[in-house]
Amino acid sequence: MLDNVSPTGSPARAATIEDVAQHAGVSRAAVSKVIRDAYGVSDRMRERVTASIAALDYRPRVAARAMRGSTATIGVQLPQVDNQFFTRILTGIVRSLHDSAYRLIIAPMADPVSGPAALESLYDRQVDGIIAVAPAVPQSWLEGLGRRVPLVQVGQHDHSDHYDVVVGDDDAGARLVMEHLFAAGHTRIVHVTNDERILVEPRTDPHPRRLRVYEQMMRDRGLEPDVIRVESPDRDTRATVEELLDRSVPPTALFAGHDSLALAALEVVAERGVGATEFAVVGYDDVPIASHPLIGLSTVDQHGEEMGATAARLLLERISGREGAVRRVFSPALRRRATSGPLALATSEADEDPGEQP
Repeated sequence: MLDNVSPTGSPARAATIEDVAQHAGVSRAAVSKVIRDAYGVSDRMRERVTASIAALDYRPRVAARAMRGSTATIGVQLPQVDNQFFTRILTGIVRSLHDSAYRLIIAPMADPVSGPAALESLYDRQVDGIIAVAPAVPQSWLEGLGRRVPLVQVGQHDHSDHYDVVVGDDDAGARLVMEHLFAAGHTRIVHVTNDERILVEPRTDPHPRRLRVYEQMMRDRGLEPDVIRVESPDRDTRATVEELLDRSVPPTALFAGHDSLALAALEVVAERGVGATEFAVVGYDDVPIASHPLIGLSTVDQHGEEMGATAARLLLERISGREGAVRRVFSPALRRRATSGPLALATSEADEDPGEQP
């Protein structure tokens, strides 16, 4: 154990992380995890290391990263590699950093709750900064990470102190969808969305926001919301749409919480031979395939490439020394395409009195 002064009366050297590890009887890596509030640290381990930090008066050297020198790398955490919207964000990041000296390290999440592990893997690689895309971690956890490394988060509605936020206006986007469907004559509108009960941070996740707007706008018109929550976009959505179309009085429109759900719904619609004037489908995100002429998916454009490019620029500012948190909110645009035309007259009349159908 270190003393506060040396035998000669001069100040003793500052305690190091190795000293803390030896005092606590743990590894250096364990001390590092406790210091940065890493995922998976037991309460017992945290107590031992915290006690040793206090006993040795250890102060983590925040400047150590700068003193070590730049690694010329930037980490990007992605929730999925097969979601085209996240690909749009990554494309914007790549384009923005093309002329810089930085190279990217990509860390995809292995499952919906592995955001901390993916972000920790980037931190452990000593990247100069991190862009966290829809990381599915609590804001308090991200604040801790943002104290130690330049950080920009994309996709969650955080109001942060130690990192920047780039997000779309999900309330406005959902209103655009509902106004479009109402104007097209639809009243039996179903909303298919991610199950917020399995979300890590539903308070800041975009999908519950879109859901709330849908429910409110339906009730404002005296209509009963019809919400279906799914876990697997492909399997669950197909079964859901088949059940919807088999109802005695089926809905005439589907507002999908994101484009993966909408595209899965369109597979069933195509197999059934149901036209867009009978069953409209509107998605959210405007993934690249949505505009294909054989698909023509109506959807909300969040401007993914611009969001990614903005995140990259903000991160470079943070790496250069800016400390104040910045929050950029992107206004969405509705892309009206073939999957959500006006409701057919026959369907509209039947909507008023289903019992008089021939």
